Amino acid sequence: MIARIFKIIDRVFTLFEDWTIFIAVMVGLVSLFVNVVLRYTVHYSLAWSEELIREIIIYTTFIGCSAALKNRSMIRIDALPQIVPFLKKPLDYVSNFCTLGYSILIFRLGWQMAALQMETHQSTIILGIPLVILYAILPLMGGMMIIRTVMVMWEDFTGRKVNNG
Repeated sequence: MIARIFKIIDRVFTLFEDWTIFIAVMVGLVSLFVNVVLRYTVHYSLAWSEELIREIIIYTTFIGCSAALKNRSMIRIDALPQIVPFLKKPLDYVSNFCTLGYSILIFRLGWQMAALQMETHQSTIILGIPLVILYAILPLMGGMMIIRTVMVMWEDFTGRKVNNG
């Protein structure tokens, strides 16, 4: 039963991650390409393009954290498990609990930051995007990472894979 629920969650998260990252990167790529063409042909630069690129980089980095957990490609130091192989499992659990703690912290503090931005009604300088939209990525990413970490811990504990890839 848990495996079926995790499989559905994995499909939904993967679809969300893949498509939002794809769309964000394509919008950024087109924006940057147009800016470069304009800069070198008519000597005019779009100010909003650079701000958009900065926000896209932030967005894709945070959403990519969840995807990295799924693929088990988070940065980690694995010298000790290579030297002492029987410590691999316990150190994986320690790493997963640290990731879970980080995810909870990002969720909680991100929620507080988004709520603060909601109260102050601040927006970006050039594009005028409400900052609450940009800060809302923090609790979203934290929540997705919490769920992904629990899924990874369940995989490690049971030895059964959630995803097929």
